Amino acid sequence: MAIATVNPATGETLKTFDALNAGEIEDCLVRAERAFQEHRLTSFAHRAERMLKAADLLDADQDSVARTMTTEMGKPLAQARAEAAKCAKTMRWYATHAEELLADEHPDPADVHDSGAARAVVRYRPLGTVLAVMPWNFPLWQVVRFAAPALMAGNTGLLKHASNVPQTALYLAELFRRAGFAEGCFQTLLIGSGAVEDLLRDPRVAAATLTGSEPAGRSVAAIAGDEVKKTVLELGGSDPYLVMPSADLDKAVRTAVTARVQNNGQSCIAAKRFIVHTDVYDTFAARFTERMAGLTVGDPMEEHTDVGPLSSEQGRSDLEELVDDAVHRGATALCGGRRPPEHRAGWYYEPTVLSGITPGMRIHQEEAFGPVATLYRVEDLDEAIALANDSPFGLGSNAWTRDADEQGRLARDLQAGGVFFNGMTASHPGLPFGGAKRSGYGRELSGHGMREFCNMTTVWYGPED
Repeated sequence: MAIATVNPATGETLKTFDALNAGEIEDCLVRAERAFQEHRLTSFAHRAERMLKAADLLDADQDSVARTMTTEMGKPLAQARAEAAKCAKTMRWYATHAEELLADEHPDPADVHDSGAARAVVRYRPLGTVLAVMPWNFPLWQVVRFAAPALMAGNTGLLKHASNVPQTALYLAELFRRAGFAEGCFQTLLIGSGAVEDLLRDPRVAAATLTGSEPAGRSVAAIAGDEVKKTVLELGGSDPYLVMPSADLDKAVRTAVTARVQNNGQSCIAAKRFIVHTDVYDTFAARFTERMAGLTVGDPMEEHTDVGPLSSEQGRSDLEELVDDAVHRGATALCGGRRPPEHRAGWYYEPTVLSGITPGMRIHQEEAFGPVATLYRVEDLDEAIALANDSPFGLGSNAWTRDADEQGRLARDLQAGGVFFNGMTASHPGLPFGGAKRSGYGRELSGHGMREFCNMTTVWYGPED
């Protein structure tokens, strides 16, 4: 894929970029290694000062960088601004909490005395340069949630961003430079996917993190495994949204619409499969469909737009194939199911609700990356849990019930990295984020995510120390 800004609202190529050559990549690796040897020895206060400066700069740049994101991948402008604000918030969170999250741990001497130690300390030390392979759907957030903890831990970063968001990628590197981080601490590499393997195999790259598709995750994991390097993977999701009879139905419906079409439906943790108890199914389905059909599809730069275009022509074609397959096999499109005729330019697709989904349909198992919801009717909680878990993915999950016993069952039995009750699934810097099954492994965010790229070092002191 060419490295280029292509406006998905019009299909127009606005700017193209040359990929780095081998010599330029080598220069980046040299800078990263040199920067790590210095950055790892800096204090938390030194790093925090620069991270807080980056947050302030990002706040000042919020509108301009939001417009860049919207131009490159099509998210509604208001959502792009919110993404920038969330990134600044996360930078401040790590600047404030990093030192305590990575503080030395001191086991009770009584608990380790039989090891011969007079005392012991557990320390968290940075690994080195981490390669981040990031996607286009949240082009700022996906990077910052890696970069903020990694830099605060003393690591350095190399970013291989998606090829359709090059200007956002370059902005990030410039942002950290402007904030005062030393040259080489964080660099954007404008490269194609074919250059990733050599980077992963380079001894100066200590670890990798990837957010993206399952095939991309498998490839990175295989190469890193061959090199015995740490990886964190956040892959696809087909998150269930369960609605039980005790739910606040009005709130569940309103939230369901936002949960499905946020980011034009292109979110790994967007609710995708709506599993509704038969006692409330008809009411939920009618209200949900009405709200989905009433969304405004249009220019993502317009403030009133609810749903903009998909990020690429191929992305829209993939989504159409899933919907067409389902309808051909007997599903009913309660609304949508086509390209909006009033938007002939750009890669738009109508908000769509499908009912009558059966296991033989591709959409039952594959992730629908766009504003398409699937509805399921279930008779009881057992059937709801079984259907929710009938997926190769296990990223997030959402359940609407005010019954404490049901909440206990769902928290125990849903196969997912997160279970959210009576509210929309979301990520937060203070909570670990990641998935189970084919949604990946490892965690981002919180102290758990920060420690993923640290060497947990046991320091043992003998009786004479």
